[in-house]
Amino acid sequence: MSLADSVLAVNNDLPIRTDKPVHSGKVRSVYWLTDADSRRLIEQKGYEVPADTPLAIMVISDRISAFDCIFHGEDNLQGIPGKGAALNAISNHWFTLFAENGLADSHILDIPHPFVWIVQKARPIKVEAICRQYITGSMWRAYEKGEREFCGITLPEGLTKDQKLPELLITPSTKGILTGIPGVPAQDDVNISRADIEANFAAFGFEQPSDIDLYEQLLKQGFGVISAALAKLDQVFVDTKFEFGYVTDRNGQSKLIYMDEVGTPDSSRIWDGAAYRDGNIVENSKEGFRQFLLNHFDDADILLNKNRMPEREALARDNALPLNAMMNVSNTYTGVAEKVAGHKIELSANPKADIIAILKRDYDLVD
Repeated sequence: MSLADSVLAVNNDLPIRTDKPVHSGKVRSVYWLTDADSRRLIEQKGYEVPADTPLAIMVISDRISAFDCIFHGEDNLQGIPGKGAALNAISNHWFTLFAENGLADSHILDIPHPFVWIVQKARPIKVEAICRQYITGSMWRAYEKGEREFCGITLPEGLTKDQKLPELLITPSTKGILTGIPGVPAQDDVNISRADIEANFAAFGFEQPSDIDLYEQLLKQGFGVISAALAKLDQVFVDTKFEFGYVTDRNGQSKLIYMDEVGTPDSSRIWDGAAYRDGNIVENSKEGFRQFLLNHFDDADILLNKNRMPEREALARDNALPLNAMMNVSNTYTGVAEKVAGHKIELSANPKADIIAILKRDYDLVD
């Protein structure tokens, strides 16, 4: 098989039966099932949800997004070999570990294929829940310039780059553009404080004020479970982003669950432990790819300056990245996944055809 054929770059054109538009994000596409198919699968598969719960097929891709753009490589490589399967395998492992440790459920009901989740519809909380154990990246750049307050938390003087923070910090930001919230600009990805959330809990999607404590508890517990497991692999869990939402259980009660992906190289920074102890940073996450891009292009400001977005989009569109750079990213993602999940990430010769065959044969979702 050719390397390009093993990559699933376009994931919003599968012939999955749906009566709604396919929602396609930077990496995943979501196919909402018809009410009849949702009810049928809930009954046939015994999913632990109310009979009228809307279900969706969520298909991951191998696309690589950085600085809000999709990048590609030489030899018509439109994504990173193994990336989608690696991300799903890592998330699946952590969600299972969360359940074993008595944490909250996730939105995933079934995993028909390494690229595919069957998920239940959730009511999302409009907060990117970010946890930081080390000072690095944008926080360090701001700290170095003299900033000491982050999301309502004041950091002490004298911190150094990449050092462990005195405590785990929760530094939330907005998910999507939220309007009408005092003191919160109507922009995506704006830093907010716990006080902002408490004063406007309903606008952020919380059903009751006490759930703010619960979301922070689940964030810290989830971070702790992943951090401890990665430490056994001599990997440092630096920071991460979680997302949460509500679902209705079989008894008609609302419950808070984990959504999207958790603890992956896309949503987290992960450092090699041995290198860190020697005073070096070896990134086992997408941060390494971002650093490569900053070094690869002559004018890094194009990637960092939001006012130069048209130039950035042209840069991503018109430049095929070197094959070895794409494969370095592939090795990072599959390497982390194989350590975490404990099994090899196999590349399919034609993942799209495999997905269609399984969803037709085992789920009757393809006409």
